[in-house]
Amino acid sequence: MKEFDLVFNVLHGTFGEDGSLQSILDFLGVRYTGSDAFSSMLCFDKLLAYRFLKDFVKIPNFVEVKEHIDSSPVGYPCVVKPRREGSSIGVFICESDEEFQRALKEDLPLYGSVIVQEYIPGREMTVSIIETEEGFKVLPILELRPKRRKFYDYIAKYTEGETEFLLPAPLKPEEEQRVKETALRAFTEAGCRGFGRVDGIFFNGEFFFLEINTVPGLTELSDLPASAKAAGIEFEELIDIIIKSAFLKGE
Repeated sequence: MKEFDLVFNVLHGTFGEDGSLQSILDFLGVRYTGSDAFSSMLCFDKLLAYRFLKDFVKIPNFVEVKEHIDSSPVGYPCVVKPRREGSSIGVFICESDEEFQRALKEDLPLYGSVIVQEYIPGREMTVSIIETEEGFKVLPILELRPKRRKFYDYIAKYTEGETEFLLPAPLKPEEEQRVKETALRAFTEAGCRGFGRVDGIFFNGEFFFLEINTVPGLTELSDLPASAKAAGIEFEELIDIIIKSAFLKGE
């Protein structure tokens, strides 16, 4: 491995995003794209990320639940979701004790621990960030509006025609600035590098943090490349920026 100049990490989920691959590459002394082992581990575990970032950005109220309980500790509606999962798998919006019990019955046997979180009825947005020689650049905000689903779930994400994409998101200048500042604060406080995507909910003039994706999709149709293109950055240039960012670490 040491004969390689760089590993371009496009592995999603466990091993590729949770700090495991990054730790191995650090041990081998091989450069790689994206965030380091600690930041990757932190962001992959939403509970750790919430506890770490709660003093820096607004986060919907959350509680860890490890066993079956009768009702939501944060009231209704609420969100039940795994600590470590992607693509909105295992995420439920619950409006009653019955729905809450059903969500726990689905998730607890699979994950052992879930996050129960206050539901924020706002606009779902994702903010892509890249690192250049001049510093971090926040790309145009993308708003995601599911047409038939309650939220941007697995079906809305991966079924053509299920979601309306607004790029840039229709926001007032001061709202856009607030969203971008919040996303960048979360990204930098978590120690993220290179490139990434910050997801959240815009409600009552505030951007509520939900998660950081440290290895976002990089197909030409993915969210980050779409936001880059809206900023005048073509796909080939984006890939070049990400590669160069790996050589900025430690400088």
